[in-house]
Amino acid sequence: MSLWKGSIGRFPGLTAAIGRAATPVQPLPSAVPRIRTVRPRWVLIGLGSVLLLGYGASIFIWYAERTPLAVAFVLFSVAAATLAWRGVRALEREQLAAAHLQRGELRLKRQNSLLQSTLENIGEGLSVFDSQGRLIAWNSRFCELLDLRADLAAGATLHDILTHQAVRGDFGGGDPETEVARRLDLFYCDVPTTKERLMPPGRTLQIRRRAMPNGAVISIYADVTELKASERKLIEARSQAEAANRAKGDFLANMSHELRTPLNAIIGFSEVISNELFGPIANEKYLEYIKDIHTSSLHLLSIINDVLDMSKIEAGKVELSKDIVQIQNVISEVIRMVHERARSRDIELTAQLSDEEIEIWADDRSMKQIFLNLLSNAIKFSQEGGQIYVRNTADQPDVAVLEIEDHGIGMSEEEQLRALQPFGQAKPVITRNYGGTGLGLPITKGLVEAHGGTLTIDSRAGCGTIVRIVLPRLRTGLKSMSL
Repeated sequence: MSLWKGSIGRFPGLTAAIGRAATPVQPLPSAVPRIRTVRPRWVLIGLGSVLLLGYGASIFIWYAERTPLAVAFVLFSVAAATLAWRGVRALEREQLAAAHLQRGELRLKRQNSLLQSTLENIGEGLSVFDSQGRLIAWNSRFCELLDLRADLAAGATLHDILTHQAVRGDFGGGDPETEVARRLDLFYCDVPTTKERLMPPGRTLQIRRRAMPNGAVISIYADVTELKASERKLIEARSQAEAANRAKGDFLANMSHELRTPLNAIIGFSEVISNELFGPIANEKYLEYIKDIHTSSLHLLSIINDVLDMSKIEAGKVELSKDIVQIQNVISEVIRMVHERARSRDIELTAQLSDEEIEIWADDRSMKQIFLNLLSNAIKFSQEGGQIYVRNTADQPDVAVLEIEDHGIGMSEEEQLRALQPFGQAKPVITRNYGGTGLGLPITKGLVEAHGGTLTIDSRAGCGTIVRIVLPRLRTGLKSMSL
C-alpha cells in the first residue's frame, strides 16, 4: 500500500493527500444540476406571480379608488419580482459552484487512484524524503525490498529507517549511531547517484537517487540479484571461450608444425621418385601412385596452411609486412599463376586494368593470396568455356576498387552468408562436386579487413558472381616518406 501525507501537495509532479489504498472511482455525474435548479426557479416565480395577482385583485375589489392602488401594486410587483429573480440566481450559482466542486473532487480522486495504482505496479520500490527528512511518499515494494514493516514506514523519518537498518546489521558491524550520522550527511549531498547494496539474505539491491527541485530526494530501488548472476555467468563463459580459443590456436599452431614437417618430407621424396632422379622405375603404375601421393600431399599442406591462417585471423594475430604494392603487378602475376588451370577448362581470363598505376600500402604475399583465392574460386565454379573478368578503377583518390566477375553457378543471399563463415559452403552439393574446405572466402575477407578494406559479394543463383574489394590507396605523403 502506498502512503502519502497531506504535505505532498507542495511537491510538483506528485498529487497531494493520498492517504489510503486506491478504491474504485465512481463515474462522474452528468450535467444534471442545471435541470434541478431550473425547476425550483420557475416554480418560485410562478408562485410569487399568483400571490401578487391574488393580492392585487383583492385590493381592487376592496377599495374603490383603483389608480393609486394599481400604481402601488405595479411597483411592489416589480420590486418583489426583482428580489425573487436575484435570489433564485444566487441560489443557482451556489448550486452550480457546488456541482463543479464535486466534479473536481471526483476528478482528483480518480487521478489519485491512477497515481496510486501506478506506484504500486511499477515493479520497483519508491521513496520520497522531504528536505526535513520525513518520509512523505512510498509504495509497498519499497518496504518489501528493504524488509521494513508497513507500520514502521507510516510517519517515519529518514533517521528512523536508517537506525532500524543499522541496528539490524544491514550496514555491517560498526557503531549504528556513527553509521547513521554518516549516511544522513551523505543522503542529500551525494545526488544524483546509483549504487548497489548487498542485503543480508544475499540479494543485490540497486538504488538510484535523484534530488527534486524543492529539496526532497526521490529514490528508486530494484532487485538486480538475477541480473548480477547472469553477468557473472557471461563473464565466466567469455573467459572459458577465450581460454578455449587460445588453446585451439596453440593446438593448431603446434599441430600445423608437426604435420607440415613430415608432409614436406613426403612431398620432397615423392618429387624425387616421380622425377626418377636415382634411376627409372620399371612399373609405370608406381609412377602414377607416386604422383597421386605428391598431389594429395600438396592438397593436405594447402588445407593445413588455410587452417593456420584462419586461426590467426580469428585471433587477430595476422602478421603483415607492409610495403608499397602496385595492384596491376599483383593481378598480372596471379593471372599467370592460374592461367594454365583456366586454359585446361577453356575459360578465358580477361584483365581490364586502368592505365594509371594504383599503389597501396599492403603486404605483397597477402595481396597475392587474396587474388589467388578469388580467381581460383571463379575458375572452380565457372562453366567450361566461360569468361572471367578482372578489373580495377582509379577514379577515386582515396580508395582502390577491384572486381572479379564470373558467370558460374552463383549464390543466393543465404548462401553468401554461409560461404563467408569459416568451413562454410554455399551449397552442400558443392563439397561433393567441387571439393574445398570452405576457408577460401573467410580467409580472403579477413586479410582484406586486416588491410583496412572491405569485401562484398554481388551474386544470384545461376547468374554468376561479382566480388568487389575496396582498399585504401597509398597517400602521397606516405609514399614520399617511404621512398
